[in-house]
Amino acid sequence: MAGVERVSSGDKMRTIVTVKVKSSATLALTWSDGTRADLDLNEMLRDKRLRALRESSEFSRVHIGEWGHSLEWPSGVELGADSLWLETLSASGHGDARAFVEWRLRHGLSLAKAADALGLSRRMVAYYSNGEKPIPKSILLACKGWEVSHAA
Repeated sequence: MAGVERVSSGDKMRTIVTVKVKSSATLALTWSDGTRADLDLNEMLRDKRLRALRESSEFSRVHIGEWGHSLEWPSGVELGADSLWLETLSASGHGDARAFVEWRLRHGLSLAKAADALGLSRRMVAYYSNGEKPIPKSILLACKGWEVSHAA
């Protein structure tokens, strides 16, 4: 699509610093930016690809993958930091930021391209993407409008 730029490495990706098992489906994560969240993964564990993690003995054997970009289990199951960050946004009461980030990712928009698309500063898009500032309903509606106008 014209005007769409792939998300670049300039967009800072958080890494997972610590993980602790809190229950048979809950993990406590600490991220490289200091964000902490308890993630209830019950919903995710319904996916048949994650079946092995339904066993508490396997779930408890979680470890951080190389460079903190994932969580891994001996059974071969791996959850990427990007999807865990989305879960963290939801768990920390930033569902608006999750919706905003999902919109950006769905369309491969960098911070700069999202800013151009919405008539915002790059910095404001970063604040919204990080959950640092609440996202006004008008911005979320603008994302939906942009999506409709750019549908193939």
